[in-house]
Amino acid sequence: MKHLATILLLALGLAGCAELTGKGRAPATGASAPEPTVEIAPAVSTTVLGARAVNAAALDSTTAEEKAAALSAPAAAGERALGKVVVALGPPAEQGLWLSTALVKAPVQGRIETSGGKSLTLELRPGSGGALLSLAAFQALGLSLTQLPEVTVYGP
Repeated sequence: MKHLATILLLALGLAGCAELTGKGRAPATGASAPEPTVEIAPAVSTTVLGARAVNAAALDSTTAEEKAAALSAPAAAGERALGKVVVALGPPAEQGLWLSTALVKAPVQGRIETSGGKSLTLELRPGSGGALLSLAAFQALGLSLTQLPEVTVYGP
């Protein structure tokens, strides 16, 4: 019995040591642990997209006569093929008939031709990255605004 009491006393003593070192217990939560910061964004009012949407025709100020003249203009003497590019729709706010491309280093008059054979005289503007075609040029060529057509670029 004396041995049992000694073992019990040692076991209790060792258990007390574990309390002092912090081993064997769950991490402290409560006042000592910092609370996470929660930010709530202010309420935002939304509208239906159709209420603010504008159609492409309303954004294009190029006249039908200007488009027809650009479509019927003959190829310039001495022009050469600069290359083929895939074009995306450029910023609709930039009016006129233009193509922004890395194939030219300065603004110059040129021409593009679609794979379907339609040709359009326009301003070639220097650009970087992908080629961008104006809204008016897309419409003059009868291209869908969601297409990424390939065109051949001609210039001096």
